[in-house]
Amino acid sequence: MKAALFYDVGDVRIQEVPRPKAGSGEIIIKVESALTCGTDVKTWRRGHPLRKGGTVFGHECSGIVAEVGEGVTKFSVGDRVASHNTASCHSCYYCKIGQTSMCENMSNLEGAFAEYVAIPAPIVQQNVFHLPAHLSFTAGALLEPFACAVYGADEACIRMGETVAINGAGPIGLMLLRCAVLQGARVIVCDAVQARLDVAKKLGAAETVNVSKTDDQIQAVRELTPGGRGVDVAIEAAGLPDVWTKSILMARKGGRVVLFGGCKRGTSVDVDTELLHYSQLTLMGIFHTTARHVEMAYEMICREVITPEVFVTGQYSLDEVVQAIESHARQEGIKNEIVC
Repeated sequence: MKAALFYDVGDVRIQEVPRPKAGSGEIIIKVESALTCGTDVKTWRRGHPLRKGGTVFGHECSGIVAEVGEGVTKFSVGDRVASHNTASCHSCYYCKIGQTSMCENMSNLEGAFAEYVAIPAPIVQQNVFHLPAHLSFTAGALLEPFACAVYGADEACIRMGETVAINGAGPIGLMLLRCAVLQGARVIVCDAVQARLDVAKKLGAAETVNVSKTDDQIQAVRELTPGGRGVDVAIEAAGLPDVWTKSILMARKGGRVVLFGGCKRGTSVDVDTELLHYSQLTLMGIFHTTARHVEMAYEMICREVITPEVFVTGQYSLDEVVQAIESHARQEGIKNEIVC
């Protein structure tokens, strides 16, 4: 089969590789839709601590079951399915204390940018779902990123009537916006790309701030809050240390700051200890998602709480994976779809 293999920074090759075979508890799906994401862009530009060279790229996908392994009873050949890309072990220390996104033995789906992909048994058991007839494969491929956004919004404990700032209007930022609006919040979205801010407005943002047109993003956001006190919840969804700092500084006293965007390895931020202590801020790092939030995201996608028309704006062939990632990196549209 044809697949896109990541070898090193800036080195992705389209090659012929053996088609995977289903082991015990596994399924093989023929990929019908695979999506680009910020993690793909980061890996392409600077590598990734969890990505080895010479492996098939991509992790957001949906498709048709082509083969089932021994012991699989939930799925049959020909089923339309949406798959998340991980599953926790439920036996390590972190799983036992309920922090499953920190699982030390996480199973991973590798290789969505290919004609076929193997879904490991733990993912089949926990995080693969039948795709209803009324949903497209594109909608199903949104499961992984939306599950992460649902987790982030849930952990932020957003309450009705609160004011939330979301810094970054990429795919995850816009999904977090959708969740926050559904939770009853008034949401301010910041980004440097006006087209993305226009999408944010359509998704329910009360206010937007174009950071390329203001000298002081922090003050611009604070001025949109009662008495200039700052937001109840500030969410960083850009993956930039400078934006982490700005997010901290736009929160009100007693506010919560959700640091969602992963930054380049080795970077750091300085936090004013007086501000953190006397303003009683809560800073929380959020990584990935949990099986409970994957199922929540699946149910919301089935109800069309989010739709692919908003989030998937470009389409490429498998041979054009690099062009799709580069387009995503240039912030052209929101996400790109790879159609095999």
